[in-house]
Amino acid sequence: MATEVEAQIAGNVWKIEKRIGDRVAEEEVLIIIESMKMEIPVEAPCAGRIAEIRVEEGDSIEEGAVLAVIA
Repeated sequence: MATEVEAQIAGNVWKIEKRIGDRVAEEEVLIIIESMKMEIPVEAPCAGRIAEIRVEEGDSIEEGAVLAVIA
């Protein structure tokens, strides 16, 4: 079953740490969001493989936006 990874805060995608096809462990950092001059890591909610990345570095995102999908 696929799991969507959502942004917990609005901001800008500063860095994408993983690529499509990469295996990830639960709580591994996938993406870093810059918001209010702070870097906020977005962690994998479960272990699996990155099936989709729906953002690019530099994108402006809203809270709740789907950033990636883990299968």
